[in-house]
Amino acid sequence: MATSSILKSVNIKKRKSGRTFIDALAKSKKSKGKTVKMSRPCREVVDGKTIKELFK
Repeated sequence: MATSSILKSVNIKKRKSGRTFIDALAKSKKSKGKTVKMSRPCREVVDGKTIKELFK
């Protein structure tokens, strides 16, 4: 998820919309995240030199 989507403001004007939003938050809190299996190898990039090596 992109960081900008987390930092959005939410304006709720109707009571029903507010209840729906609260129910969605409660439901998401109960659900477990999915286990992710990496299909390709990955490595940590710590400096500009490593980034340059990726694009050779």
